[in-house]
Amino acid sequence: MRTQVAIIGAGPAGLLLSHLLHLNGIESVVLESRTRADIEATIRAGVLEQGSMHTLVEAGVGERMRKEGALHHGFELAFDGKRHRVDLLELTGKAITVYPQHEVIIDLVAARIAAQGQLLFETSEVAIHDIGSARPSVSFVHKGESRRIDADFVVGCDGFHGVSRQMIPHSLRQDFQRTYPFGWFGILVESAPSSEELIYARHERGFALVSTRSPTVQRLYLQCDPHDRVDQWSDDRIWSELHARLDNQDGWQVKEGRIFQKNVIGMRSFVCAPMRSGRLFLAGDAAHIVPPTGAKGMNLAISDVRLLAAALDGFYRQGRWEALDSYSEIALQRVWRAEYFSWWMTRLLHTFPDATPFERELQLAELRNVVSSRALRTALAENYVGAF
Repeated sequence: MRTQVAIIGAGPAGLLLSHLLHLNGIESVVLESRTRADIEATIRAGVLEQGSMHTLVEAGVGERMRKEGALHHGFELAFDGKRHRVDLLELTGKAITVYPQHEVIIDLVAARIAAQGQLLFETSEVAIHDIGSARPSVSFVHKGESRRIDADFVVGCDGFHGVSRQMIPHSLRQDFQRTYPFGWFGILVESAPSSEELIYARHERGFALVSTRSPTVQRLYLQCDPHDRVDQWSDDRIWSELHARLDNQDGWQVKEGRIFQKNVIGMRSFVCAPMRSGRLFLAGDAAHIVPPTGAKGMNLAISDVRLLAAALDGFYRQGRWEALDSYSEIALQRVWRAEYFSWWMTRLLHTFPDATPFERELQLAELRNVVSSRALRTALAENYVGAF
């Protein structure tokens, strides 16, 4: 096979890049190890910044998001038994939309198929070759047949555990990483929403988060040991912890319902620099991971591919390399700001097992400072909506 851009990974980054390239008349082929059903059924939360929302709408894949996504103009910080609202719209003029990642994937897959895009699911033994030459290629097995794609460029959107990042030589690559001593226990619940907006709660027993998935489904998280197993958490234990961490002094309580999904999410911060080697470029989770506290993961993926699609368009239209050559540097500026914000939110709201009483009082003092200062609330809001 021959194409202009070979894309490895059919997550939000790979699919959106392929669609943006298509809109600019650039050919691509997307390889994915899983089935279409698998990627469309892997449920992950999703908070979209206003810039990400605009990108999806402008690409023609935002109609269902606008109809079914939950537009939020603020969120709440809960601690000391009270809730404090951060008014995103008033502080920044922008909002966010809660729209799960797998729904974005469903929309993008449908758009690529409607445009007769080349999506190859259930590929295996993927290997990248000759990224330092003018003719890189990707070999793989599909439907039992060994195949190869020759391309001008290869883009790795295959996540943290994919093959793409490993192709950047260790002598050129620096990996930055922090693993956190806790995880999130996530549940999906059949019930009416407990709150119209997200609630981020800091408690001595650990962090908790309230999010709405739909008028009849809630997504709730609570801080847990990263090595916990799902079967260690009975429904009674889950509700007991959520009530302890979330119920507040004005009588508000989290609403219970039938729990129909449970999972444990590990927490890490990770950055690979640079995000390019020769004609191989990285985007999304292949290059960086953020803890979900800052709601930045999918937004960073969208930011990466928006930048890369424009750079590739400049190359094919005008033969210009400048934007491709500066891609990694520019992308990493945004990545590191998002890494900082996600780390800051994580540190601000979670209970660290080795924290001293002094450090825990400082954490509370910082929260009180944030909610009482317009300047600090504005900085929080600007980072949350991506207004930078």
